Amino acid sequence: MTQQHPITPPPELIEDWIEIAKPEPWKRPPDPNVLCTLAAQWGADQELEACLCEVSFLNSQALADRVRAARRPKPPSLKGQALVALHAIATGANDMREQSQDFETIRRALEQLDG
Repeated sequence: MTQQHPITPPPELIEDWIEIAKPEPWKRPPDPNVLCTLAAQWGADQELEACLCEVSFLNSQALADRVRAARRPKPPSLKGQALVALHAIATGANDMREQSQDFETIRRALEQLDG
């Protein structure tokens, strides 16, 4: 059996990525750009956590939290994306193709609302 590199993701995670990377559940193969992005993000997260572990001697959870927040900013919520899309539509900032994507974002956000 060959030795795996210590940063090799677990097989279950790779299977999850393959499912996420499929443009449609019945279509194959998965989008290689999506797979590469997910793998790069996972590897970078592993590296960040290893670095924070190495500097843990500073005994500052606040510092670790600030570094993590700066290096791994959260993507905008669907609500935030919808507000940006609404503003783009209202100001006429987008062409028709982008406007279609904006409407889709707003529709997805509205579908998440109760009632």
